[in-house]
Amino acid sequence: MKLGIKGIRRVSATATVALTAGAVMAGGAFATTAQAATPPTPKIVAKGGFVMNNGTGKTLFTKAADTRRSTGSTTKIMTARVVLAQKGLNLDSKVTVQKAYSDYIVSKGASSARLIVGDQVSVRQLLYGLMLPSGCDAAYALADKFGSGSTRAARVKSFIGKMNSTAKTLGLKNTHFDSFDGIGNGSNYSTPRDLTKLASSAMKYSTFRTVVKTKSTKQKVTTKSGGYRYMSWANTNKLLGTYSGAIGVKTGSGPTAKYCLVFAATRKGKTVIGTVLTSTSEANRTADAKKLMDYGFKK
Repeated sequence: MKLGIKGIRRVSATATVALTAGAVMAGGAFATTAQAATPPTPKIVAKGGFVMNNGTGKTLFTKAADTRRSTGSTTKIMTARVVLAQKGLNLDSKVTVQKAYSDYIVSKGASSARLIVGDQVSVRQLLYGLMLPSGCDAAYALADKFGSGSTRAARVKSFIGKMNSTAKTLGLKNTHFDSFDGIGNGSNYSTPRDLTKLASSAMKYSTFRTVVKTKSTKQKVTTKSGGYRYMSWANTNKLLGTYSGAIGVKTGSGPTAKYCLVFAATRKGKTVIGTVLTSTSEANRTADAKKLMDYGFKK
């Protein structure tokens, strides 16, 4: 009889240990599941959005990512990309600012780097004027410099052709340019996915990375009389300095484009890059981008 009671106690103790171990295992499994839970998908104001891991190319977020939309000045990413891909590029070569560039700005009411006719400005400086204050005059100067042809109109047409051939080479199937700066004639469009891929390609150029992460710059240029002046440019991208790890890329806006932003940030060795198109205000495009980057870093 005593032996029977001891046997019962032994079985009972074993069952308790087994039950406790099972509970611990279940609890561990539950904790692991909770830790691996996917963060809630963010809601953005912009009509289109896309985010990817720049290192792996993995898609992290999409919203109408392949719908063609007007791109505004995010077009200038391609302008810079075409310039930087030129063989034997000399970033210190000088360009003389023409009256045509300033006349263009006035006629279009366009954003400007405030280039002054007759000044000698380097290609590197034009890239800063293009990407920071979003100078359409700088874009015109670069198209005129790097297009081919005997007339300015021919050179501009040639440069836009290079923009489109580059888009084709990069596999951007829903992208087309009819301008060097985003002030198009109805045929300047892209998608959040395509613009993100374009920006990712442009970020492979060290000069591009340096320019687009710059908050502001003061550049010494040579005047027509042989003297010099300083040009000061501030970046229109408000993520720089307000979002931890932000490294670019480019704002855009326009009557049809509304408010656009191509963005990128790096944290702990991980870079997320993406685009929002057709947001409703400057504040909302910035908020949209921050939400998407937060989400991208958690995935």
